[in-house]
Amino acid sequence: MARSSSGIVAGLTAAALAAVGFLGYQASASAPERPPKAAAQDPAPAPSQSSAKQDPAKPVPVPEGSGTGTRVVYSIGQKRVWLVGAAGQEPKSFSVMPSTVHPKPGSYLVGSRSGSVTGSDGVPIEHVVRFASAEGVAVGFSARVDGATPEPDPNKKTGGIRMARADGDAMWAFATISSKVVVVP
Repeated sequence: MARSSSGIVAGLTAAALAAVGFLGYQASASAPERPPKAAAQDPAPAPSQSSAKQDPAKPVPVPEGSGTGTRVVYSIGQKRVWLVGAAGQEPKSFSVMPSTVHPKPGSYLVGSRSGSVTGSDGVPIEHVVRFASAEGVAVGFSARVDGATPEPDPNKKTGGIRMARADGDAMWAFATISSKVVVVP
C-alpha cells in the first residue's frame, strides 16, 4: 500500500509542478515588456547578428529548423533563447551569455532543475534548468544571483548558459522537467 500511495503522491506532485510552471509562463507572457534599461544588461550580439539589420522594435524570429510545438530554442551563434509556447502566442526571446562548453545541435529534454546552487565557476546562481551534458560537464540555463552576465573564464570548462534574472524567472516557469530544448548553431 505504501508503494502505491507514494506513486500517487509523486504523480500529483509532478502534475501540480507542471501546472504551476505553465501558469507562471502564461503570466510572464502576458506581462508588459520591461523598459529598455533591462536590455543594457544583455551581452553584445554575436558577430553574425548585425545590429544594423535587426530593428529592436521587432521581435527576433525563431530560427528556422528549430522544430515545432512548445519548446525552448537556444542559438549558440546568436547567443539567444526563445521560449516558444502555444501556437499564435508571441515567443519570449532574450540574449544569453554562453558557457565555455556547448551542447551539440539537436533536441534535448530538461532532465533536472535546482532553485539555487553554486555554479561550477563558484558564483551563486538560481533557476538552474539542466538539459544536456558535453565534455563531462552538465549544460543548462541559469541566472547569477548578482544579476551579472560576464564572459566566462575561457580557461575553465563551464556549462552555465547565463541570463538576466528576469529572464531566468521566465525560463524557470517555462522549462519544467521533460520540456523540450532545441539547440541550433
